[in-house]
Amino acid sequence: MLPEQFLKRMEKLLGEEYPVFLESFSEESSRGLRVNTIKTDVEAFLAGGYFSLERVPWAENGFYIGGTDRPGKSPLHAAGAYYIQEPSAMAPAVFLEARPGDRVLDLCAAPGGKTTQIADSMRGEGILVSNEIHPARAQILSENVERMGLENVIVTNETPERLAAMFTGYFDKILVDAPCSGEGMFRKSEEAREEWSPENVALCAERQDGILDCAAKMLRPGGRLVYSTCTFAPEEDEGTVSRFLERHSDFSIRQIKLPEGFWGGQKEWVANPAAGLEYTARLMPHRLKGEGHYLAVLERAGEDGFSAKGKNGTEKSIPEREYSLFSEFKEQYLSGRDFAGTYLRYGEQLYLGMCEMPSLKGLKALRPGLHLGTFKKNRFEPSHALALALKPEEAKQVVEVSFSEAEQYISGMTITVNTRAKGWCLVCVDGYSLGWGKVTGNVMKNHYPKGLRIPVVD
Repeated sequence: MLPEQFLKRMEKLLGEEYPVFLESFSEESSRGLRVNTIKTDVEAFLAGGYFSLERVPWAENGFYIGGTDRPGKSPLHAAGAYYIQEPSAMAPAVFLEARPGDRVLDLCAAPGGKTTQIADSMRGEGILVSNEIHPARAQILSENVERMGLENVIVTNETPERLAAMFTGYFDKILVDAPCSGEGMFRKSEEAREEWSPENVALCAERQDGILDCAAKMLRPGGRLVYSTCTFAPEEDEGTVSRFLERHSDFSIRQIKLPEGFWGGQKEWVANPAAGLEYTARLMPHRLKGEGHYLAVLERAGEDGFSAKGKNGTEKSIPEREYSLFSEFKEQYLSGRDFAGTYLRYGEQLYLGMCEMPSLKGLKALRPGLHLGTFKKNRFEPSHALALALKPEEAKQVVEVSFSEAEQYISGMTITVNTRAKGWCLVCVDGYSLGWGKVTGNVMKNHYPKGLRIPVVD
């Protein structure tokens, strides 16, 4: 059941389109996935014939999933070959236009769909700070970043205010996929329907104002800020953008070419509309194959140039002698990579950060870069994140398993192998890395993380 007050408002706003809009709620939601081109290219993935796919028009790597396909249960999902993502939710990152070498912030990032999409477009170059204020959701975000094999991503668990104090004028591009009333998810989420109220809409709008003000402080002159929600509420969409531009005269709406099926922002729906609202975008379920979404591309006045430094400068790499055990592991088991960057040690954990990465002093960072592994007595144990960041040709010892064997491996089972390899091996399925195994004789000890294991279902 849809909230009555919501229906009355939408009928008033949509007029003659309202019956078609209402009918869309009885239709099945579209499902989508986005190919991870950090690990493969789109054509190679399609050639695998894994699923029945149809391209999403506004997302280069995005596809609608066939009705009977279950990509979440495939070992390829565990390998990070793709990210399961609602098609409309792919749009904001497209318009952010992140590029290799950029400094980017995804301010409200969990569970990670848009972060991983941004990282894909950055091709491993530059710095992406991915933040989530809620600790449990931040952990999920970190796990998804690792699953997709991303290296140039810092995951933080902070408030927007604390980040703004550390990164004034630092970022080239910022995405604010703001917490909202979730009206765009009504078709697929009973929880969103039950939690909705006019009071919550107003509360969300107020919260969005504060988040955007923090984002504005962190964007450099000439930078780009994309604001998005998954709600139809004008108070949270055109209204939030209009209020923001009233407070920040150095920002303006960037005119964008709307893909087919997108609807321009509706300035008639809000009081005191900002100039250019028609160049913002609404994704409506009765006009395209996807759920409800809204986005606006905002730009800050000023000339393009280098961003400011973080408040505490840059991180300093630890001396090489402190990660010599990793160097020995690399020499014995890896090839084709130099692992250039900033080496960081937290207790027994070793991370590889980006070159010129900002200091994270005083911030709650769940993931300050690529987790390389753990120091244990006089040896180094590689991390699952490292395995997922490697391509098969970057490991000296590879065990290629079938899909059925991959399912057993992901469940934690010990696998019998026919190989002359000894010690650490990269386990792969159909050319995608899955994790580590350690071979003794013809038995491979399973090092797939216990917290990620999925039991085999007969």
